[in-house]
Amino acid sequence: MRKLLTVLALGAMLLTGGATAAQAAAATDIVVEDTAGSLDLDTLLPAIEKIDFYEPTKVAIYTRNGEASDNLNEEVLRFAREHHPEWLSSDRQKWADSIFLFALDPAGRQVGTYFGEDRKVSPAQRDDIQEATKDLLREAQWTDGTVAGVERAAQLMNRPWYKSPKLYAWSGGILVVGGISAGSTLYVRRTYRNRSRKALETGNASYANVSMDLEVTELNAKTINDSSRYGSLVLEKYRGFSSAYNELAEQSNKANGLDAKSHVRKDTARFLEKYAANATELDRMDDVIADTNMLLNMGSGWAGAWERQLAPLHEDLADIDELLDDNAAAPDAPSALALRRFKSMTTTDMEQWAADLQAGSLGPEDGLDKIAAAREHLTGLLKEYSEVVIEKYAKNEEEEKLMRAAMRTPEANGARYSSNHSILGTVYPSNRFWSVIGFSTGFSSGRSSVQESRTASSSSGGSTGYGSSGGSFSGSGSSSRF
Repeated sequence: MRKLLTVLALGAMLLTGGATAAQAAAATDIVVEDTAGSLDLDTLLPAIEKIDFYEPTKVAIYTRNGEASDNLNEEVLRFAREHHPEWLSSDRQKWADSIFLFALDPAGRQVGTYFGEDRKVSPAQRDDIQEATKDLLREAQWTDGTVAGVERAAQLMNRPWYKSPKLYAWSGGILVVGGISAGSTLYVRRTYRNRSRKALETGNASYANVSMDLEVTELNAKTINDSSRYGSLVLEKYRGFSSAYNELAEQSNKANGLDAKSHVRKDTARFLEKYAANATELDRMDDVIADTNMLLNMGSGWAGAWERQLAPLHEDLADIDELLDDNAAAPDAPSALALRRFKSMTTTDMEQWAADLQAGSLGPEDGLDKIAAAREHLTGLLKEYSEVVIEKYAKNEEEEKLMRAAMRTPEANGARYSSNHSILGTVYPSNRFWSVIGFSTGFSSGRSSVQESRTASSSSGGSTGYGSSGGSFSGSGSSSRF
């Protein structure tokens, strides 16, 4: 019996501590091909650089905006063949040794993972890696979801035998457990903690700004002429400022009184993000009050205030070409040509407005009227163009309805963030003026709705093949939908 216990103790020692520990290795290279424009590299790259792999690994990340019906595996292989042959083995029949390739299609809502022969994992582990990303990807947390996938892959590729999560039973119920933490769960918790921290910092900074500027904001409001058309509308918004500030103070107390341990929860992150949004909105409002006072009274800083009123229109003009160059665009349609003419003419008009304001031949309120008229004209052009792209993309009336619904939500056609810092963005409803960036967001959302509808029957399916163009390629990898 004593000999048996000695053998069991030796086995336990070997499993838990006697084996040579795996050496941590950082990624040897990180290559990002973000063709979808969905990743924040300033967040992504430092996060991946901190990830430890069991063996030196090259990380490649590829994003694309495709269709839900696409074979993502086939598209990833095609991209590698055309742009990164070094991702392939010397005979081009497998993925290169030491590589981990993460693919993401936000529009087609697919995620894929691919491995060099010396990094491949079991099919179940491939599924595990992809599942680790999906909660985040469903919330459009593209960067965090990508990092979660790379981190989970690092935990599974080349994992030493003594870190297997299985339980080994050795006589009489003596258990030696070799396991790892639930990496994907830990990453999601860390993501919410980071979101909570950032939101709390943003909310506190904006709340501090509002608090410090309370007296100045009140003074600015008192010097706005309430008989002015725009002045009266801004003052009407200001009437709720005090009560909103009191509510924000209560939110601030609650936000700063939360236990730090609760920051890893989704509901806490969302509450703090709401606090940050409310604080930012109030901070924005006191800036608008200052600009209204400065511009309508043509104070010494009127030129800066005027430029802030033009900013949303400047941004829309800058985005028109990109909108019309989209691969699903209709650049030769009459409404597309009208958008290009609008850009050219309005750019010239804005320069003249500034000169007329300087000369005194144009009053500030009339100047705001001209901006409003230009944005209303742009809204009409975007609505016309929306019907063109909907007709081009949708295959039937039901799909047209799905796209119109997506393109007419407040989030889609409302003005972008800088517009909310303008006088017009304050006094008018958010959906009065369409913005180019809002149009693009709505169009992307509409296409996603249609794609999901087209592939509803297989929305949760996965794929391991490389399609008709893959030939005899047999690299380890698969994709699935989220």
